[in-house]
Amino acid sequence: MRYGILLAAGEDIDFMVHGLFKYKFFGQDVWITTTHVCILIVIAIILAFAIAANHAMKNAKEVPSGFQNVVELIVEMLDKMVKTTMGKHASKFRNYIGTVFIFILISNLSGLLGLRPPTADYGVTLPLGLVTFTLIHFNTFKHNSLKSIWIDKCSPLPPWLPIWFPINLIGDIAVPISLSLRLFANVLSGVVMMALVYGLLGKLALIWPAFLHVYLDIFSGAIQTYVFCMLTMTYLTNAIGDTE
Repeated sequence: MRYGILLAAGEDIDFMVHGLFKYKFFGQDVWITTTHVCILIVIAIILAFAIAANHAMKNAKEVPSGFQNVVELIVEMLDKMVKTTMGKHASKFRNYIGTVFIFILISNLSGLLGLRPPTADYGVTLPLGLVTFTLIHFNTFKHNSLKSIWIDKCSPLPPWLPIWFPINLIGDIAVPISLSLRLFANVLSGVVMMALVYGLLGKLALIWPAFLHVYLDIFSGAIQTYVFCMLTMTYLTNAIGDTE
């Protein structure tokens, strides 16, 4: 996992993804890695919270308190974030944005549990970027005519429209790469820095350097979650345009 491995001496510093066991699938070796295990733990945490939240809302009181209050606060904050950014289109995407926000945030915070955050693996962040990329272009073609899409891709200088098409096309292709790399690189850098700290501290690392966790796991993790979701909402809003 993450810090259980990192409590060794400085020369044994380790922040890589490791294979835990393998099995044969159509004649090929398929590895179950630390990332898979950490994702399952994150999913289990989210499912446990969702089940508890569902139970709390089924027995909701008119004046919320305790856990019900926490659930309503989270929902209201996510709804407000999506509504502020996407306006009239918020209702169509709040479930997706809320799900992605919670998954990324819990993944980023999982370092506090001694796990290696799944988002420190590019195999996790790239699919998130590709899903956003697919949504962007699905909504682009759904809400815009082919003519308006062509004009947009050949902007901003009307006299030389075709010249700008390959440049804008490259910009579109770069969207999932930039989204996924930004999240991956920032989370991985935190993992590497904590690995170095724990490796240098040796046995003293049993006393957690809490202030580093506050910044690298909590503050940075929350910021990267917000940035990913904010960019996703911005791209989607631009893709839909002014249509209903």
